[in-house]
Amino acid sequence: MAARHAALERRIGHRFAAPALLARALTHRSYGAEHNERLEFLGDSVLGCAITELLFRGHPELSEGRLSRIRADLIREESLAAIARGLGIAEFLLFDRSTARNEGATRPSILADALEAIYGAVFLDAGYAAAREAIARTFGERLARLDPEAVHKDAKTRLQEYLQARGRAKPLYRIVATTGARQSLSFEVECAIDDPGSSTKGGGSSRRRAEQEAAAAMLRRLGA
Repeated sequence: MAARHAALERRIGHRFAAPALLARALTHRSYGAEHNERLEFLGDSVLGCAITELLFRGHPELSEGRLSRIRADLIREESLAAIARGLGIAEFLLFDRSTARNEGATRPSILADALEAIYGAVFLDAGYAAAREAIARTFGERLARLDPEAVHKDAKTRLQEYLQARGRAKPLYRIVATTGARQSLSFEVECAIDDPGSSTKGGGSSRRRAEQEAAAAMLRRLGA
């Protein structure tokens, strides 16, 4: 298994002292009990911290608000899935047969979660500095070519701006359900606006992602 993962280790720039961590990061929950959801939970936070630091140090001219929007764009699901595809993560993922038949290796959510799980695995294997280096390496081209003026706003920002431009109140988000074990929760979030009975729902492996999905659903409903 370690030999099989050597190519991926070279791509992320980290050789694991504990190869089992990388193997677990690449194991979808459909495959067995030793899956990657806890590592994804950890990697999500490590990624947010590292990208924040890299942007803070690399762009001293930008305001907090601009930095927040750029960070949100960099770590949204679509961006992470694109990086995962570039690294060829799909060829290493383990699924059960049903998930594999349903193109699990191409789903953006699965690819994004696996990438975050890898960052979490690097953090456990060698600490924050090593995880930061892996993140800087895998985000290298995006960070080098970053154009603050061309950043895509995330769904929550776009929805809030859409409503504010029309003199309407900000949307409200609330968790309506959580499923799964404590260490591998999935969230369902409701997005409500000031129209009576107007709400949408979204789901994800973190509250942040679920809120983004709910906001995106609301934008579609509003035709925005």
